Amino acid sequence: MIASKTPLSILKQLIAIPSQNPMGHEPVGDGWYEAGVSRWLCEFFKEHSLPYEYHEIESQRGNVVARIDGDPNRPTVLLDAHQDTVPVAGMIVDPYDAIEKEGRLYGRGTCDVKGSMAAMLATALRLIPLNGDHAPVILSFTCDEERTQIGAAELARRLALPAGQRSALLPENPQFAIVCEPTDLNVVVAHKGTVRWKIRTSGAAAHSSNPALGVNAIYKMAKIVSCLETYAVELQSGGIVHPLCGGRTLSVGTIHGGASVNIVPEVCTIEIDRRLVPGEVAEEAIADVDQYLRKNCDADFEFLPTDTISNPLLDRDNATLCQRLIEAAEPTRPNRQAIGVPFGTHAPRVAALEIPTVVFGPGSIAQAHTKDEWIEIQQLDEAVEIFVRLLTAT
Repeated sequence: MIASKTPLSILKQLIAIPSQNPMGHEPVGDGWYEAGVSRWLCEFFKEHSLPYEYHEIESQRGNVVARIDGDPNRPTVLLDAHQDTVPVAGMIVDPYDAIEKEGRLYGRGTCDVKGSMAAMLATALRLIPLNGDHAPVILSFTCDEERTQIGAAELARRLALPAGQRSALLPENPQFAIVCEPTDLNVVVAHKGTVRWKIRTSGAAAHSSNPALGVNAIYKMAKIVSCLETYAVELQSGGIVHPLCGGRTLSVGTIHGGASVNIVPEVCTIEIDRRLVPGEVAEEAIADVDQYLRKNCDADFEFLPTDTISNPLLDRDNATLCQRLIEAAEPTRPNRQAIGVPFGTHAPRVAALEIPTVVFGPGSIAQAHTKDEWIEIQQLDEAVEIFVRLLTAT
C-alpha cells in the first residue's frame, strides 16, 4: 500500500480519499464522511502489524485508534488528528489530485489536517524499528471535528471508562496529549471556544398586495440584527480579554426568511457564532445575549437549541508538554513559541480529563478551508523530526 515512508507520499494517498464533512447539510453526490479514510488507516496498521481498533459511532463515521508500545518508564503520549475535511465546493485546484508545486502540496485536507495525519503515520514508521526505545504512543484518528466533534467526544468517553471496561489499546490514560492542527509548528497552549445557535422570529403570512394584514418576521429580525451589531461592538470593546487569545466576539453568519416575494414572511431565522475566550462558559454567553436583546430590542424572538458547543482550551497544566515540544523543535525549526489562537479545536475534550493537552502541527491556519488549500512540504518533514525527537527523549 505504502510506496515509501515519507509523510509526503502518505499524504498524497490520504488526499486522494474524499472525507468531506457535510456540515449539517444533506450530502449530495459522492465523497462524504470518513469511512474511506478509516478503511485506509485500518489497512495501514494491519500492513505494519500495529494493533488497532475501529470504533463506529454512526453509519460511515467512526474513530480509528492504534498503539505503539514503548518504554513504560516514559510518559504515554496521545497524538490525535481528525479524518474529516470541509467540503470541496468552490476550490480552484483539484481537491483530490495532490498537486506538488514549488515546495507545496495542494488539495483539500493538505493543511487541515491530513498533513498532520501523514506526519503522525510517518512518525509511527520511524518508531517501529526502535523496539520500544521510546515513549508509548496512542494514535487516534477522530471523526466529525469540523462540526459536532462526535469523534473526540467518543474518544474522551472511552478514556474516562473504569479500568475493567477499557480497551486493550487504552489501558491507561496518556500523560500528555497533542491534538494536531495547523499551527506553523508553534505550540498552542490556549484557544477560543465556539457556541452556535439560531434565533427565530415569527409573524403571520399575508398577500404582499396588502401587507398590513400580516406580520412581517423579517422586519422583526431586522431589529434583532441591528441590536446584535451593537452588542458585538460592545462585546469586543470591553470585558474579558485573554492575554494570548484576545477578546470575545459575536457574528451573525446566516439569515433565512420568507417563502416567496409576494408573501409577507411568516418566519425568519439567523445563526449566531459566539467565540468564547478561555474561562467563559457557553451557557452563560447565550444567556447574556438573551438578556441584552430583551432589554434593548422590542421585537419578540426565540432561541433555538444550541447547534455547536466547542469549549476553549485553557493554558493550564500544559506548560511542561509545551516546553518539551519547543525543545524538540529547536534543532529543526528554532524559535518556536507558546501561543494562543482565536480558532477552536476538539482538544478541550481531552484536556477536560485532566490530561495536559496542547495543539500542534505543520501548516498554517491561513491555508485551512481555502479554495487552493496547501501545505509547505518542508513542514511535513520537520513535524516528523519533532515528533520523533519528543518521543525518544530520555
